[in-house]
Amino acid sequence: MLRIHFNADDLARVRMAARPDALWESILSFHRLRDRRGGMAFGEWRSEARQRLKSETRLLSALVPQRGYFPDFLTPTEGSDGIDTGLEALRDTPPARLHAEVALLSAHRSPLRTLPGRLVSLAEGKAESVARLVAVLRAYYQAAVEPYWTHILGRVEADRAARGRALLDGGAGELLASLPPVLRWRAPVLEAEYPVDRELHLNGRGLLLQPSFFCRGTPVVYRDTSLPPVLVYPLSHNHEPAAGEVVGASLGRLVGHTRSAVLQAIRNGCTTSELARRAGVSLASASQHAAVLREAGLVVTLRHGNAVLHSLTPLGAALLRGGATPEPERYARNGPVTS
Repeated sequence: MLRIHFNADDLARVRMAARPDALWESILSFHRLRDRRGGMAFGEWRSEARQRLKSETRLLSALVPQRGYFPDFLTPTEGSDGIDTGLEALRDTPPARLHAEVALLSAHRSPLRTLPGRLVSLAEGKAESVARLVAVLRAYYQAAVEPYWTHILGRVEADRAARGRALLDGGAGELLASLPPVLRWRAPVLEAEYPVDRELHLNGRGLLLQPSFFCRGTPVVYRDTSLPPVLVYPLSHNHEPAAGEVVGASLGRLVGHTRSAVLQAIRNGCTTSELARRAGVSLASASQHAAVLREAGLVVTLRHGNAVLHSLTPLGAALLRGGATPEPERYARNGPVTS
């Protein structure tokens, strides 16, 4: 069981991550790559990612076991600013920390298994080993995460809209209570099932809530309690179409002034009732238009309590701007990945 203990100062310092974290998504997607569960959700993504992964991944396998502890230095907080910034922070990890966390990883391994040589040199803080890790992580991100980044960004934006509404409706307590069902807010403690018993006392530092596309099942926190507290939790994908669905045909249905008005109405996020009022259509019509926009990859829908919240994906926002999504963030596939 994981228990995160809050005081009044912590509640005042709860905040939402502004965007997905490139390194958390990379490490957690590496778990999904080797996890045979969720074939309907991740099967196509796994196939595509494996085809693109032409680089060496044995170093990642050694550092990121399928279960249990992986080093905190793999996911510095700077990863929220993009893969380049995150990898530079990783490159600057002090040798003493590399040694301590690789040693901890070794302690979690089976007693019959010795530490691979590639990790020994990393634990010694050798510059060439750190550079090799940075190169492997960059190559992995480019193959397995970056092609889906626009979709991941849209899913995180939708989650932020739902959490933001909860915060406005009832403050930090309501925000914490609105988190996915794997987390339970029993003031002043946030609980979740966890592989080991963990007690995390925030002690006035607050908590960064980091939604993750590739997090599945249980949330994740740093093992080192002296690091800035971050809770990585799984996104809800209840309204996602199946992986691999082609949206090109749906885009052809996006014609007419009414649907354009609906897309404009969703610009800053809204419920179905608010959408109907803003666009001047019936509730049933608003729901139908939102469904078509969702199938086309322009809108994401999440349930928050008794309300259904709609928000734009990056593609939908780009359409309203009249311009294309920037190339580095372009979604390389028509079909989204879901979990």
